[in-house]
Amino acid sequence: MTEGKTQQTLVLIKPDGLVKSLTGNILTALSETKLVIIGAKMVQVSRELAERHYNKLREEKGDEIFEEVLKYIQGHYHTSRVLALVYEGENAIEKVRQVAGSTNPEEAAPTTIRGRYGRIVSSTGVFENVVHASASEEEAEREIKLWFEPHELSNVIYPTEKKIVEKEEIDWEEKNE
Repeated sequence: MTEGKTQQTLVLIKPDGLVKSLTGNILTALSETKLVIIGAKMVQVSRELAERHYNKLREEKGDEIFEEVLKYIQGHYHTSRVLALVYEGENAIEKVRQVAGSTNPEEAAPTTIRGRYGRIVSSTGVFENVVHASASEEEAEREIKLWFEPHELSNVIYPTEKKIVEKEEIDWEEKNE
């Protein structure tokens, strides 16, 4: 492990983790890393976001697995929500991946998150592995920028620029009393 390298990493608590009410258990396990959460939000995953997140999977595994993974992350089997988190600290990527365990739940150590709570769905071949954790600094940066806007993080972690953007937003309705 490299000494003193501050990193950021994306962690997703996937739909199967949410529907099984494992959020508290997962956060407790991740707290053992002594990393700091600098971003957190509940996300309803669109097809576009799912495709962009898993863009390499289509090339590696083919269209059939790619489509099943998109259905899984979008909540077709469980819930349409994902809890997205950004952790920061010394050797964040390696620490989170150690606690998360092997991507394949059947190969994950039983003391890891995926070893305890993951499974492979035999009908689809999809790994319901409860969490996603970035595998490298390059992947972490790409994924964090995909899932979070700069203002949604408590720290500025990548270079930013100011832009004037006009967009339509939904706001809370004012009560007339």
